Amino acid sequence: MLPDSFIQQLKFACDIEQIVSPYTRLTRKGKNMVGLCPFHSEKTGSFFIYPDSQSYYCFGCGAGGDVITFVMAAENLDYIEAVKFLAERCGMTLPESDTDYREAKLKTRILEINKETARYYHNCLISDEGKGALSYLYSRGLTPKTIRRFGLGFSPNRWDGVINHLTEKGYFLNELEQAGIAVKSSKLNKNGKHTYYDRFRGRVIFPIIDIRGNVIAFGGRALDNNGAKYLNSADTPVFKKSRNLFALNLAKQTKRDSIIFCEGYMDVISLHQAGFDCAVASLGTALTEEQARLAVKYTNKVVLAYDSDNAGQAATARAIKIFSDVGIKVHVLDIPDAKDPDEYIKKFGSERFEMLLSGSANALEFQIERLRSRYDLQTDDGKVAFLKDFAALMAGIHGSIEREVYISRIADQTGVSKESINLQVERLRKSRDRNQKRKEQLDTAIRIGETPANKQDPQRSRNLRCALAEERLIAALYKNPDYIRVVQGKITPQDFTVDVSRTLYEVITSRIAENKGIDMIHLSGQLSPEQMSRLSGILASIPENPSVEEVRDYVSVILESKQEKTQKELAQMNADELKDYISSLAAKKK
Repeated sequence: MLPDSFIQQLKFACDIEQIVSPYTRLTRKGKNMVGLCPFHSEKTGSFFIYPDSQSYYCFGCGAGGDVITFVMAAENLDYIEAVKFLAERCGMTLPESDTDYREAKLKTRILEINKETARYYHNCLISDEGKGALSYLYSRGLTPKTIRRFGLGFSPNRWDGVINHLTEKGYFLNELEQAGIAVKSSKLNKNGKHTYYDRFRGRVIFPIIDIRGNVIAFGGRALDNNGAKYLNSADTPVFKKSRNLFALNLAKQTKRDSIIFCEGYMDVISLHQAGFDCAVASLGTALTEEQARLAVKYTNKVVLAYDSDNAGQAATARAIKIFSDVGIKVHVLDIPDAKDPDEYIKKFGSERFEMLLSGSANALEFQIERLRSRYDLQTDDGKVAFLKDFAALMAGIHGSIEREVYISRIADQTGVSKESINLQVERLRKSRDRNQKRKEQLDTAIRIGETPANKQDPQRSRNLRCALAEERLIAALYKNPDYIRVVQGKITPQDFTVDVSRTLYEVITSRIAENKGIDMIHLSGQLSPEQMSRLSGILASIPENPSVEEVRDYVSVILESKQEKTQKELAQMNADELKDYISSLAAKKK
């Protein structure tokens, strides 16, 4: 844990409004600030900044916390990394605790292991043992220069090749396991110990390098039909696959005006070799919002060059929405006569691909063509069904000129008057506007207990009266630490019904008892991001300041609920269970 004195200094140095404002435009609403949430797509601002508590909360998606939690989410950092980010911004030096030192040392150790592993795999590739793998890469059209540039390698089909190499270098088996290089067998050997084996054996290796140049993980392609075709590193202390992109370390330096998103490693490498140094790929998973937010730091336009099969087209449709939500302009590449960019370049060359790239359709054109492909426009039924879906698509377009262009084009192509299509679009737009106003009138930002996380908590839903009392008690103690004297000796964390409220109560009361600060910035080191979000939601939903009498009422409700629960449990006990329960009570009194 970092010392409270340092956290207190950081609190005074970092105003949450100044930290958040580069990520979203804020406007004043009373004594608070409001803006569009930087963590999910919305048209009406539900993201609130509370200067008094130096906290934030989004009533749309439930994200919340303090300035440290915000940086963790916005920059994809862990707690210590976020504190360091803020400290450097303020010209402060980060002190190191034993725990922080151990975590930092482990990360450094894993990065060293990864670097040595990448070197080992590359040396294996260019050795006699790697001839088959090297022939495979040459057969895919890769040059020695490209192979070196991407640090490609080969893991021999041996159980312990890389393990023996790394242990000889002084690394330990448990470190190799934490790095995701070695896998521990569930069975014990004849000496009663676990054995370890190379995770990527028998595969061509693609090192995954972050934007700082660190080898953080690996992807492996099988050279035979045994097991999965591609195998990727699991998440480790230095790698989260949903937060990284393959080859972004190279693509971030491009002079081109966009980043090309592909499905696989070979597509990316083939594009780079052909001169398109702006290609990246997600890592063995569908595109995530974190990856889209990572891309937006380096470009305001992406070109989706996913495979032309049904799965690739579905992935394109999903990616369009994710990128649109984070504000990136999207174009979609139509790849004729080839299943992916790699195959297209091999068949037609880089000049033809450049022409393809220049003529890539925008996302809206892709969506229209995708709608068109679902219906037979030669029939009246098909034409009507298509125009209904088309009108729904147009109703979601904000730009009137853009709507006019596409409506005119489709009217000409279908022989249906532009006025008829416009009429349907306007009906849908008015309906959406009414629904939006209805949502705004609900003003969830003020309604008690209506935060997104609360709605999804079954414990809370089953015990609503008690859950509300627990939340109000937490808010009361946060705003008035002196109320600790009212609850001490009367209630314990074990009396709470909702798990997250129990944790919040325990952390807050223990810090008050120890004369430590309970500001949000002090709590973020002890609570998870999810718990910080819940605390922010509780404080945002209960703006008033409870009285001592109200605090006593909250305690009474919690204890009554516990008593009712105990009576139900007693009624269901058999004779032996009841006897054990009475014995346990007697033991507690001694």
